[in-house]
Amino acid sequence: MRLVLASASPARRATLSAAGITPIVRVSTVDEDALLASLPGGRALSGGTTTPADEVGALAAAKCSDVCEALRRGNTELPAGEPVLVVGCDSMLEIGGQMLGKPHTPEVARERIAAMRRTTATLWTGHSAAILAPLPSQGDARSSHGEERRIERQVTRSASTLVHFGDISDAEIEAYVATGEPLHVAGSFTVDGLGGPFIEGVTGDYHSVVGISLPLLRAMAGELGVFWPDLWDAPRP
Repeated sequence: MRLVLASASPARRATLSAAGITPIVRVSTVDEDALLASLPGGRALSGGTTTPADEVGALAAAKCSDVCEALRRGNTELPAGEPVLVVGCDSMLEIGGQMLGKPHTPEVARERIAAMRRTTATLWTGHSAAILAPLPSQGDARSSHGEERRIERQVTRSASTLVHFGDISDAEIEAYVATGEPLHVAGSFTVDGLGGPFIEGVTGDYHSVVGISLPLLRAMAGELGVFWPDLWDAPRP
């Protein structure tokens, strides 16, 4: 079975590849800020009734559903006559009573990283997975655009991991921000890239900090009736 990754994250794609799965990548068009603003009860940690798990779960579910909808009316990338597993993810860092996404600017990244040094923060990652299956009895209904499909079932789960930051000097922060790496990642850091040496430890699933929890995704795939080794590129013995 092929896996469709509803994310442009190279770290998530690399994590799946290292686990023997080459995903089909389709990036969602979800407006993250608008979705978070629309959550019932208000934002987590800002007087609202949503939780950090709710926030990342809602984002992941929206991205998964968005890509499913884009693929539903036919796509020649997908294997004909076979279902695919579509996976959406989103990560945010909880620190100092705030939920932080991507900083986007050097100024924001610099401020956030300075606040993170010598602290422990919680990295929340939402995961949503759906089975997108061909419509039954299409006969000759397939076109050059592929066959029509439907979502058979979708599940959404969230995971949290503690990240322990080291004592990062001002000069190191300036150098790290100047690389551009922290500008477009949740919480302004990476554990698997240039930011790795500034992180002293992780309590929980390392892969979740990278952006996709393989143990959680395996459990979710099982809920959907997917045998995890069937997602591997290499045939099973």
